[in-house]
Amino acid sequence: MSIDTNILKTLQTGNEQDVCLVLEAFTTKNAQTFSFPELTLDVKQKCVEAILDLLRVQGAAKCHILCLETLRLFSREKEKLAGMISEVALNLMMKMAGLQHYSEEEGECVTIQNGDPDVMVEAQKCLCNLIFNNVQVQRVCSKNGCVEGIIQRLKTYKDPDLKFEIKFFDMRMLFLLTALCAETRPLIRYELHGFTYLMEVVDLILRDADARQSGLTEQEVDLCCEILKILFNITVPIDKNALDEEEEAHFMRLVSVLRDLLMCRTQSKDRQEELKSHTVNLLTNIPRDCYEELLIPLNEIDVGGMENKDVEFDGKNMEAVIVLLDFLYNRLDPMKSLKESLTPILHCLCETCRANRAIRKFCRSKVLPPLKDEVKKLPEDGDTLRNRLCKLLTSPITDVKDLAADFLFVLCKESVNRMVKYTGYGNSAGLLANRGLLLGGKSGGDYSSNSDDSDTEEYSQLRDMVNPVTGRWEEDKPDPFEGMSEEQKEFEAMKLVNMMHKLQCQGIIQPSGVDESGRPQPVEHVLELMENMTNPSGATGEQEELD
Repeated sequence: MSIDTNILKTLQTGNEQDVCLVLEAFTTKNAQTFSFPELTLDVKQKCVEAILDLLRVQGAAKCHILCLETLRLFSREKEKLAGMISEVALNLMMKMAGLQHYSEEEGECVTIQNGDPDVMVEAQKCLCNLIFNNVQVQRVCSKNGCVEGIIQRLKTYKDPDLKFEIKFFDMRMLFLLTALCAETRPLIRYELHGFTYLMEVVDLILRDADARQSGLTEQEVDLCCEILKILFNITVPIDKNALDEEEEAHFMRLVSVLRDLLMCRTQSKDRQEELKSHTVNLLTNIPRDCYEELLIPLNEIDVGGMENKDVEFDGKNMEAVIVLLDFLYNRLDPMKSLKESLTPILHCLCETCRANRAIRKFCRSKVLPPLKDEVKKLPEDGDTLRNRLCKLLTSPITDVKDLAADFLFVLCKESVNRMVKYTGYGNSAGLLANRGLLLGGKSGGDYSSNSDDSDTEEYSQLRDMVNPVTGRWEEDKPDPFEGMSEEQKEFEAMKLVNMMHKLQCQGIIQPSGVDESGRPQPVEHVLELMENMTNPSGATGEQEELD
């Protein structure tokens, strides 16, 4: 159903009953329509003006809802937004949404308007669409008191009579504004103290669920996810190394709330995965010193019926870390998109393990436990966390490969010898080359000096026959040069050199040596590699680390 001259005339001059009939038919027919190419800009603008006039007069809630539903359908288009993006129209929709701002210049403040909840929700939906689709609307709504109004209403979220949809679309608007208008982030965080209010809403939701002794409902998960996205946006620009005491306290409080979110149950298993995903994303913005709040002394909490030995490590409860490792394991499923699903959790675990010794040692005990007879298989063969992470070390997705290598390297206390032991030199060569560690040694990480890498009896018996390149135990094989004369050996060596030179000339490979900085250095001819073997330029005492 399109809008013709008769419908337009009804909107402009018809009575309320006729208007409702026309709009109800239009919205029902176009509920799933996202563009109106047959509608000219002139006709659409006249329709919008007529609908705005109807919203300005006192009328039945049903009529206002149908008017706003029509505007919502129109606002789905990025083009031809017509009169909907003017400040007058936006202020009217703000008023219908229950948000009214009086300028600070007049000495007044934000007030919350009461109204029909269904009307308010439809107005909020219109504003969400317009903010998403139009830059001008983004600028206006970041300055016309919309943000202030939402933060004011945020303080009333504990009111049980406040409709969930109003809370949800408040948060959706705030998310869009913080994502698309960078200037709103410091406004919310510092001037309006939104950081604290948002945290407390999440904490309130968790306490309500705990009081009911049930998991979070679908609606509560939806609201928490929107708030977590807002908190992510407003903490992105924070300088983690220049926090004052108050900011650090806020982050400490935030981490404790995030820990509770990791541990909470949801009534839907699928939604629990989504909630954890947003929680992990936010944890990547946390200053390192605050990750300690993920751990709580065992005597301060109830371990939920679990045996202490299952969650205890260094006198701390590791349940939150176990959740993060389980989340990583599930995200390592080969069927899932690697980059989008893995980069946040890998980055999160890298940061937490660097920041906290207890977390690093616990993660190492789970990811890189002492090797036994599994050394008979390649590091990437199998289904353990170590196996799955080693598979990523040769991934074509650079971000994933680098983060997986970084996580394993941190667990190895940035020791080349230990990294090679658990992953094989071939798998770890990319990381070592990037860090200038191809000759061995340690990176510059700040780790305790005492070693916690004792070999098991099984590994000790197999260690001498482990191939350091593959990281796998291999049986003795016959020497291929046995029985050859020196001339035959030289012939075979030159044959290999010629084959490598041919591949180099074709641009298929680029032979490299290792310079004094421990990084790959391309060579012009394969024979230079043989010269380097007799005169190693980078020989240092650190080479013993690979022995």
